[in-house]
Amino acid sequence: MFYRDERLALFIDGANLYAAARALGFDIDYKLLRTEFMRRGKLLRAFYYTALLETEEYSPIRPLVDWLHYNGFSMVTKPAKEFTDSSGRRKVKGNMDIELAVDAMEIAPHVDHIVLFSGDGDFRPLVESLQRQGVRVSVVSTIRTNPPMIADELRRQSDNFIELDELREVIGRPPRGDSGSHQNNDND
Repeated sequence: MFYRDERLALFIDGANLYAAARALGFDIDYKLLRTEFMRRGKLLRAFYYTALLETEEYSPIRPLVDWLHYNGFSMVTKPAKEFTDSSGRRKVKGNMDIELAVDAMEIAPHVDHIVLFSGDGDFRPLVESLQRQGVRVSVVSTIRTNPPMIADELRRQSDNFIELDELREVIGRPPRGDSGSHQNNDND
């Protein structure tokens, strides 16, 4: 539940939201997402967190990052780390959990409601701490995939769970294929 006069902040775990939307078969239209939450309350900030591959000349996520930056999103990025796993596969790691948690704790005294776009169970203690500070927390993810994209403990801790699939008509668009794809960040 949202109240029109409450101060809102959005915290978007980019890789997690991308994976959830992709699993449901649609892409996020971030302009529509921002508009939807401006309608639901007084949107103070919309943070977007992602790791970027600095080694590649062109990163498929760069146009999205640039667009978000110029269209009212507070971008939080850091270089992704590349490594080879034990079976010789190239992997990219870019966990942004700490950055997101620190920013949420800092903004907590200035907002009434935080909307977290992630299903990562590591955020459960953050949600609990924000609630102790009097902030309501809604979590946006999906239980309609197999397995669900949201950790059960995060869903139970939140004040409100918003099923991403139910936002499809409001903030979604058909997938564009792999040309606009988001790099795969391991979030462990």
